[in-house]
Amino acid sequence: MADFGAKDVKALRDATGAGMMDAKKALTEAGGDAEAATQLLREWGLNKAAKRSDRENTEGAVAIAQDGGRVALVLLKSETDFSAKSEDFVAVAQQLADAALAGKDAAAECNDAIEKLKLTKKENIEVGTIEVIEAADGSAIDAYLHVQDGRGVNGVVVEGSGVDDDTLHQIALHIAFAQPIYLDKSEVVAEDVEKERAALLEITKSEGKPEAAWDKIVEGRLSAWFKNTVLLEQGLHGDKVTVQETAAPGTVTRFIQTRIGA
Repeated sequence: MADFGAKDVKALRDATGAGMMDAKKALTEAGGDAEAATQLLREWGLNKAAKRSDRENTEGAVAIAQDGGRVALVLLKSETDFSAKSEDFVAVAQQLADAALAGKDAAAECNDAIEKLKLTKKENIEVGTIEVIEAADGSAIDAYLHVQDGRGVNGVVVEGSGVDDDTLHQIALHIAFAQPIYLDKSEVVAEDVEKERAALLEITKSEGKPEAAWDKIVEGRLSAWFKNTVLLEQGLHGDKVTVQETAAPGTVTRFIQTRIGA
């Protein structure tokens, strides 16, 4: 019979986050060897995790790490917000961001911590996004993380040339809530524009508008569509002054956004 007691079971539970019965079973099969029992728990957890890997994981936590003009933005995905809000989950998301900022292979660096989360949370947990941006010479970067219930849910990094820090931060806040897709019109695929124009024409026709006014109406609606999807065309915080006008004489050169459920 394996030589271990209740204190050994508790120690293994504290170290791995496993349930009491799983810890006891692992120690029994490992003959009381805590290290071997830990490995068994990890293997059992991996096997179960493989079965969970096709389950939807639209929750998670966003984290940001920044050092001057260099920023890392990451998303660690989970199945439930309950798990994503936990301190250990948020801590691992931040570890990912810190490792990415340091130039490491963040997913590999944090693999053990992620596997432990899979074991303790019993969910399909995986790295969703790892982005690292470094400001170009003469440019500045602003990062904004919207935190809700103790976890980051919406992260933005924006780079600008010739834009003062306060204005750049306001643009980052705008991006967080306006959620543009493109920086400027040149990034929009021409085929997508034509599909939208065709759809708007059909809508206009169905409304019984006079044929002579179709082109003008469609172009007006297409302009509104651009304002919904293109950052530089949007009014900052919903105002009439656009982001492009606000940044002038400087310009926004790029942005990235990562948010839960996107």
